[in-house]
Amino acid sequence: MSELREIFDRGERAFNEHDVDAVMALYAPDARFRGPGGMDMNEAGAIRQFTVGWFQGFPDCRIRTTRVIEAGDTIIQEGVFTGTQTGVFPTPMGDIPPTNKAVEGPFVDVYVFSDGKIVDDHLYFDRMELMEQLGLVPAPAAAGG
Repeated sequence: MSELREIFDRGERAFNEHDVDAVMALYAPDARFRGPGGMDMNEAGAIRQFTVGWFQGFPDCRIRTTRVIEAGDTIIQEGVFTGTQTGVFPTPMGDIPPTNKAVEGPFVDVYVFSDGKIVDDHLYFDRMELMEQLGLVPAPAAAGG
């Protein structure tokens, strides 16, 4: 197993254990994080706050990796996020009170490493699907119905 894959695997374990300190230890101090909706940050405190928000909103959340591609200094992860929103979920649009709804959704995360640390992290997931599963927006009508 490559060094990058070992670091990646530690990160997945840390996320699933909700160990924010272990997650943050994987990032370079000036790492850049980009996410859905134009989210773009390169400050460790902001990345920590984003991560803690998921643990806060979904105290039982977990990720399951379905595919990993490693190429040079980059790891691409396909996975599935699951959790139940029993806590307040902070978002750029404001806090979402607990809905007590379970969610399950695919994501792709692209990590670029340098000197054993994540220097660039670009997360992709369907925000609308998440809001639909939380019951905050109507789900689309079934096709053909």
